[in-house]
Amino acid sequence: MWQKEDNKLKCNFTFTDFKQAMAFINAVAEVAEAMNHHPWWSNVYNKVAIELTTHDAGNTVTAKDRALARKIDGIYDGLKG
Repeated sequence: MWQKEDNKLKCNFTFTDFKQAMAFINAVAEVAEAMNHHPWWSNVYNKVAIELTTHDAGNTVTAKDRALARKIDGIYDGLKG
């Protein structure tokens, strides 16, 4: 579940293994590139943490962040489903 904190949307995702986490990261990268809106993220084994903020809007949460968050949730649901 996404939480707004420090002018960012933040969410942590857990996967079965590293391979599934990397598939998620690669799928998110494709969507982020298409939107020209790139997240900050970190990955350790089966865990991925993502933060979204819009730098062009003064590092605040915008509709662009919320749209990407929805797409990320869809990718996660598809992999976990």
